[in-house]
Amino acid sequence: MNARARNRVSRQPETAQITDLSHEGRGVAHVDGKTVFIDDALPGELVEWQRVKQGRNFDEGRLLRVIEPSPDRVEPRCAHFGMCGGCVLQHLSGEQQLQFKQKQLMDSLTRIGKVTPQEILPPLQAGSWNYRRRARLAARWVPKKNRTVVGFRERSTPYITDLQRCEVLQAPLDGLIVPLSELVTALSIRNRVPQIEVAVADNAVALVVRVLEPLTDADQELLRRFGREHAVQMFLQPGGYDTVAPMEEGAPLEYRLPNFDLTLRFLPTDFVQVNGPLNLQMIDRAVQLLALTPHDRVLDLFCGLGNFSLPLARRAGQVVGVEGEAGLVARARDNAARNGLGNAQFFTANLADESIGSALWAGKFDKVLLDPPRAGAKEVLPVVAKSGADTVLYISCHPGSLARDAGILVHEHGYKLQSAGVMDMFPHTAHVESAALFVKP
Repeated sequence: MNARARNRVSRQPETAQITDLSHEGRGVAHVDGKTVFIDDALPGELVEWQRVKQGRNFDEGRLLRVIEPSPDRVEPRCAHFGMCGGCVLQHLSGEQQLQFKQKQLMDSLTRIGKVTPQEILPPLQAGSWNYRRRARLAARWVPKKNRTVVGFRERSTPYITDLQRCEVLQAPLDGLIVPLSELVTALSIRNRVPQIEVAVADNAVALVVRVLEPLTDADQELLRRFGREHAVQMFLQPGGYDTVAPMEEGAPLEYRLPNFDLTLRFLPTDFVQVNGPLNLQMIDRAVQLLALTPHDRVLDLFCGLGNFSLPLARRAGQVVGVEGEAGLVARARDNAARNGLGNAQFFTANLADESIGSALWAGKFDKVLLDPPRAGAKEVLPVVAKSGADTVLYISCHPGSLARDAGILVHEHGYKLQSAGVMDMFPHTAHVESAALFVKP
């Protein structure tokens, strides 16, 4: 079939039986020997659907109606479900969302890494609504609507969902979408404000407004007044992250780790784990799985501002944290000092550099924790192996890169995959956060 023929997509309604969910959370059907991905359809359902895209290897479809619903289908709580790209699984029960994510993890470990854990860890789950304390909201002035639209991107389009509120943002952010739209609309540079980053700390709320042109005095007064009325700290970002500055003096952003008597400070654009309650459980699990003793020397790779390093330092003899972003390393050092931890050291290093093994900090360790970005930790795994560590805990935000690295640790470096399991950091999304424990036999 040539490209022109493929572009002539049939728009006639069809029926299909859904057999599975894709890793993106779309229903999977097989029609006339060809795979079809259908948004918002669930396994076990008979659906009426319409083709929206026809390709050489698979087609894509839009759900028209559910003829025979799955017993796991639930009513989405959000009025914008189906359009907003932020959540794709609100129509699936919470229990089945966890099962879906656990299956993604196990399938990836088996298929990509050729490994199987000896034990499946019980899933970690916190609240599934109003859990998100960090987000980047897009903004766009829309002349036809005579106002600014604020929200997340729509599914599979460059447009912004016209949100009224967000059910997964932590309070008070969940109810600030419309007030933010009205605020940006009132600015003289309303068409030059592309995004607003939001951060909820335990002691404050911060909004970082990206501006592509200078604000007038009246604009600045509008922003300050908004901050006072809604009890939020307002920041401006005229350039890169190094240009972010508060509009008025406010308390440093902090979050607590009460089980370890720790308080960590961070900037509103810093990476912090999105789900605060789940982060507490994740740290508890990490400390439990590593079974730390006061004699252990621990290496924490991709340590950020010390989210794992400092709790580990409360239990271990010494912790060395390594991170690629110098600003996060500086804040990790400050957090250690502020919390009275003299047994934690931090270094800046590019952990994607294959020559990293020659770094001064790359020595002998008893245990290692890794929390890499989506790309994984392939380049630094030789350092892990040479450290002599008998226990390695890998925190992952992408099952594919975890599975690849698990295969390397097991088949090339002699580790055994002791246990693995999911942690529901992003409920109602297809994002899979997980932990895997490796030990030397």
